[in-house]
Amino acid sequence: MRQSATQSAEVQSVLFADLFDREVRVAFDAQEQSSDGGALLLAGIERQMRVIAALAESARDPRQPGKVVHDFGSLLRQRIFGLCCGYEDLNDAARLRTDPILRLLAQAGEQLASAPTLCRLENALGWRDLLRMGQALMDRVLRQQQRTRGKVRRVTLDVDATEDPTYGQQEFSFFNGYYDSYCYLPLLAFVTFHDARGHEEAEQYLAGAVLRSGKATGLTGTRGLLRELIRKLRELFPGVIIRVRLDAGFAAAEMFAFLEAQGVEYVVAMAGNAALLKLAEPHLIQARLDAVLSGQSERKYAFLPYQAGTWPHPRTVVLKAEVLVQPGREHKDNPRFVVTNLGNAAEYLYENIYCVRGDSENRIKELNLSLGLGRTSCSAFTANQFRVLLVWAAYALMQELRRQVAGTELQRAQVSRLREWLLKIGATLRRTTRRIYVSFPHAAIAARIWLQLARGLGAVPL
Repeated sequence: MRQSATQSAEVQSVLFADLFDREVRVAFDAQEQSSDGGALLLAGIERQMRVIAALAESARDPRQPGKVVHDFGSLLRQRIFGLCCGYEDLNDAARLRTDPILRLLAQAGEQLASAPTLCRLENALGWRDLLRMGQALMDRVLRQQQRTRGKVRRVTLDVDATEDPTYGQQEFSFFNGYYDSYCYLPLLAFVTFHDARGHEEAEQYLAGAVLRSGKATGLTGTRGLLRELIRKLRELFPGVIIRVRLDAGFAAAEMFAFLEAQGVEYVVAMAGNAALLKLAEPHLIQARLDAVLSGQSERKYAFLPYQAGTWPHPRTVVLKAEVLVQPGREHKDNPRFVVTNLGNAAEYLYENIYCVRGDSENRIKELNLSLGLGRTSCSAFTANQFRVLLVWAAYALMQELRRQVAGTELQRAQVSRLREWLLKIGATLRRTTRRIYVSFPHAAIAARIWLQLARGLGAVPL
């Protein structure tokens, strides 16, 4: 507790002598208070999902047992619960070492682990540990869905890559011409369940996250990740129909052959080429005529018979022949192509099946802006992959939190709002021999929702 005393000595009190109708004295001297009191809910969600427990069980603790103060599970809880509360940086550990709520969540005793301890752990894990941890996370995310659902008829898999800019000397950081930067290219896989009427649900659950080098192509790691996801989904949901959606960056002959061998439905965008544009021209001509007559953007949909030179047989290509009309500008052709093995109407396939894929971009923004997916600043690539796994685990907990507030005003809230309303609640702790008493402000903005969640997680009303 020596560090706590030092920190207290450095913080001065202040007095507002004439700001209000009486003097106001401010001092940072409350010993057992935290600004993250609402995060107690995360312990209840973790008890249900066992995400952190699965991670701890799937990797060996590389440290010497005689020198261990905080066990592997405690370090994982500290980092993952900290990410949920908005503490993305290891440097935050120094400022939070005596926070009573985070100590309680991490089961860490008198102090949380220091930043150097956490850094050493990041750099000590090997590829086999990381592979087992990724498989364990995938298993826990999907088993939680199995536990909370009845029979599942169809799921959709969306796989996408995102740019993760790098700086300095980092392993496998390469220049990528498409993004015009030195970067990593994390690969993220989301699972969307369909309801009883066959409609896709709103939530897309993160079920896979793999860090890749800046030179990765659409095929790099994608087939392996999809293969494992498809196998796991069929194991947990027998008879499920699996649909895969991909953007044009994944459109390769090898990918189409893989998807067909796996026996899944697929909808994959494809970049235009001379042959496709020639086939699309009659439909574009009609769209141009309609745009001239209406003065508005027009689009036509059609199926094109097409077989690329590297394809062993023809495949169905959906065409959206669009002409964009903007005031003061020339009309612009905007043809789009999607390869599929589905038999729905062309317009429905494009608008209601393929375009929904774009919602995964919102999930990626959440991961980057609210949970620090891009904080891959370690020199070692394995350490950065470990950080990606931690973010995935934190997101799994926050997505389950969002699922459990269904029916309230927070049911579609972003991670940042869930954090502000439900986790960032000032709390005072009082400890006795038998109990820990936690007091929240009477005026907490989401008290009703918080209590509803707590009861759902096993808390007993008093």
